[in-house]
Amino acid sequence: MSTSDPARADVSGTARFDEHGIEPIPPAARDSTPWQQFWIWSGANIAPINWVLGALGITLGLSLLETLAVIAVGNLVGCAVFGLFNVMGHRTGVNQMVLGRASFGRRGAVVPGLVQGLLTMGWVGVNTWVVLDLVMAILQRFGVEGGTGLKYGVAAIIMAVQLGLALYGFYAIRTFEKYTVPITVLIMVIMTVLALSRTTLDWTATTAVTPVSKVTAVTQLLTAIGIGWGISWLPYSADYSRFVRVRSSDRSVFWSTALGTYVPTVWLAALGACLASAGAGADPSTLVTEVFGVMALPVLLLIMHGPVATNILNLYSCSLAALSIGVRVARWKLTLVAGAAASAVLVVFVQADSFAHAFDNWMVSILVWISPWASIVLVDFFVLRGGRMDVASLYRDDASPYGTVNRRALVSLGLGLVAAWSWQFGLVPATQGPIARALGGTDFSWLSGGLVAGGLYCLLSVRARRAHAGLGVAREGALS
Repeated sequence: MSTSDPARADVSGTARFDEHGIEPIPPAARDSTPWQQFWIWSGANIAPINWVLGALGITLGLSLLETLAVIAVGNLVGCAVFGLFNVMGHRTGVNQMVLGRASFGRRGAVVPGLVQGLLTMGWVGVNTWVVLDLVMAILQRFGVEGGTGLKYGVAAIIMAVQLGLALYGFYAIRTFEKYTVPITVLIMVIMTVLALSRTTLDWTATTAVTPVSKVTAVTQLLTAIGIGWGISWLPYSADYSRFVRVRSSDRSVFWSTALGTYVPTVWLAALGACLASAGAGADPSTLVTEVFGVMALPVLLLIMHGPVATNILNLYSCSLAALSIGVRVARWKLTLVAGAAASAVLVVFVQADSFAHAFDNWMVSILVWISPWASIVLVDFFVLRGGRMDVASLYRDDASPYGTVNRRALVSLGLGLVAAWSWQFGLVPATQGPIARALGGTDFSWLSGGLVAGGLYCLLSVRARRAHAGLGVAREGALS
């Protein structure tokens, strides 16, 4: 693990090299502001995928008004939970996977840490591959054609930029988002005005005419871009809020991170829904080349910024997850390994689009693990521990006080996963649970998984405390 020297940290906000690993960030090195956190999460969520997911509501049969309502209300819940997870990082100065040791135990936390590390590597390849066709379509509009060779070249440029920033660490990520995201926001404002001025919106047209079909569509949209979207970022949250100044309030951290995710997510998803309702389709290449017209060049910059802004978080958090499960290598070296693995995945994707689509579907489907895991962590920190914990004990190798393996947490996680899968209607048959199928394709996986895992963990923990307290009283009585 790398070391941290407070004397080497300044407060200039420059993109100096980040030597921190998973040790608690010392106060002298915590110089990030809530406003900078807002830009970090805004940049990660200004992505073309949100256009497509917003259009999903129209595809599922909801009207434009219904789609916008589900997106706006659903993200209030998902992003609020995300804000709470960022408060954990700010209070402790500890990254998210290490914080999980308090609920899962020193060794038990290896399970979610390993899952997070593998998923983040996979997402780097997926996110880069997703935008390549869109970039190629825009380049073709300018008369630039090069086939697969050009696609590899574009992919290499994107991968090199995002890997370089992730290698440099948090301070480079913060600086990159601070200066590039306001520009992308300006482009998005112009795009939105231009796109809506060229379309005629249909606010009430719907194909989901029965109550059952409407409920099914609402639950699927909630999972894809409503509540589920904010939940998908929970394993990353504290990795970045741990750098926020100690004197900043929890409230400012909560609102800056929650709104940093909420505003761009709802904005882009709403734009995608509006264009889809007007008949522009859900394909991002079509949206850009047919609707945005003369804005193709600025949009090209926006599109290439999207995967970089997202993947630098994936690469950085991947290295922290690896450190959290006990890999003893410098963070930047782990980032380099993750980047190499993601590049290999990307090469496979470019060569086999059918496999890439299947892999993307699997990646989306297995996010079901996050809601039960997050529910356990949330209950442990805010309910059972009152929002405080002994940070130093998170790094001890012995069993005190958080234990080596917390079986209550692992059992709750396992049963929560079963509950989530049972009510999941994923993109591949294996992730379509019996309850979801029986109820016509409804998807309440995030709710069922979270309630079962969090509720069971809380119940088992309270019972264990009472049993321990009763044992202590009995021993005192025997001694007296």
